[in-house]
Amino acid sequence: MSAINTNFNGPVKTMTDQDLYKFSMSNAYMRKFPNAEGTFEFCDRNHETIFKDKDLFDDLKRAISTLGLLKLSDDEFKWCKEHIKYIPSNYWEWLRQFKYEPSKINLFVDDEGHLQINVTDKLYKVTLYEVPILAIVSEIRNSHLYKWNRENVVNNINNKIDFANKHNLKFAEFGTRRRFSFEVQDIVVNELSNKCRINCTGTSNVFLAMKYNMVPIGTMAHEWIMFHGGVFGFQQANYLALENWTDVYDGDLGTALIDTYGTDSFLQTLTMKQAKLLDGFRQDSGDPTIIGNKIIARLKELGINPKTKLIIFSNALTMDSYKDINDYFDRKVIVGAGIGGHLTNHMPDIKDYVAPNIVMKLMKVRINSSFPFSDTIKLSDDKGKNMGNPEMIAYCKKVLNIND
Repeated sequence: MSAINTNFNGPVKTMTDQDLYKFSMSNAYMRKFPNAEGTFEFCDRNHETIFKDKDLFDDLKRAISTLGLLKLSDDEFKWCKEHIKYIPSNYWEWLRQFKYEPSKINLFVDDEGHLQINVTDKLYKVTLYEVPILAIVSEIRNSHLYKWNRENVVNNINNKIDFANKHNLKFAEFGTRRRFSFEVQDIVVNELSNKCRINCTGTSNVFLAMKYNMVPIGTMAHEWIMFHGGVFGFQQANYLALENWTDVYDGDLGTALIDTYGTDSFLQTLTMKQAKLLDGFRQDSGDPTIIGNKIIARLKELGINPKTKLIIFSNALTMDSYKDINDYFDRKVIVGAGIGGHLTNHMPDIKDYVAPNIVMKLMKVRINSSFPFSDTIKLSDDKGKNMGNPEMIAYCKKVLNIND
């Protein structure tokens, strides 16, 4: 680890200070769609106007510019090749040459005072920008608005660890994108690695997995299915996304994200072959008991024993809410969880603290430069959380026979 400079002067510390699923999707785009292009756009669901402050915005610009200095170190390269073998070594060879281009990041505050960010590039490159940008925005925002205390962070995560250990709750840490800061996430993962080894199955952050000898966790995100919907159509998106994913990973990374166009549409096109090949499913919106029961019913319909499959619950979980889910599905399926902000951006000791509610989504795609860009959308099993062009959302609902 000595070759990795963890004192790098920026909120994102290394090339692997990144969620694993961004590398797995980058590799998949490179293998299947090397000429595809896309645009990621930032969205602040809280509609804050704090970045109107010139000092805050200038700090954000400086922090974004430091991305261009990151480079995959020799230690990182060797570790990734050894511990993430389902991504081939030639991908990591490519990543050694990759550099972020801050000049491609369009960053401004609009007339209403809202922060706007977008970046366009080949999909295998542009997908890597999302998590670092979100982590930077969150950390710069928090550094200007709040002061935090290390002891309180340690006590807070240890209370959660004690609860998880007491109730035997299996979960992974998913908190990179909207962490309070790198330092807070580092403290959290350190405590998990020391005191929660049996129940914490790993972390999504590749660098912290490497630093603390943990398992890096991650498969795919909504953008993979959104891309397929944008270039191949909504009716085929879930099916083709799974087919292409399994073609790249041949059974590895076998947890499918189910709610890009609503869980019902995913389950309708799920085939027996796909269901048997998959390890499980990730529930990221909607009522977890309703969605979980729908998955169980579909598996039974296909003649598959649900007890052999995993459901990962990841929709804004707390330890308390996850315990209720775990108790409900006990002995019905294998239960797991991805817990993010509740671990890395839950600051109960800061008076009036409000966590950022920010996302960065793939909003335009094309399969190559000969085609015009198409809008992408994301539906949700949570009402009011759809994203994208309203006319395209209405069309998608019509095509998929979705009635609100």
